[in-house]
Amino acid sequence: MTTAAIAKRLVALCRKAEWETAHKKLYGIAAVSIEPNATPNFPKVTKGRAKIIKKGHAFGEMVEKMHSLKVSEPVVADSSFACTMAMDVTMKGQGRMKMAELCVYQVKKGKIVSEQFYF
Repeated sequence: MTTAAIAKRLVALCRKAEWETAHKKLYGIAAVSIEPNATPNFPKVTKGRAKIIKKGHAFGEMVEKMHSLKVSEPVVADSSFACTMAMDVTMKGQGRMKMAELCVYQVKKGKIVSEQFYF
């Protein structure tokens, strides 16, 4: 798949909150996920598709209710792309909050090899 095709598919899956499907179909086995900061729930760097999937499940378990989810159209370069993601969620034990981030992805050999999030 081309970078543009991967970007389009990822955005479509994210808009439906189908994180695990996106990870399984679009990410390389050794993909890396980089958060802006380490938290008690998530390390700054997560290495490996299986651990990224596990991290996605952990986030999902923290969400009490997803009020809205918006993902922008991707901006695509040769081997990378970016999009914005905004969520309005009620987190268990934390109340309702809005989160917005810039998501940047690197692609090699038809798979996402890294994702990095900026708040």
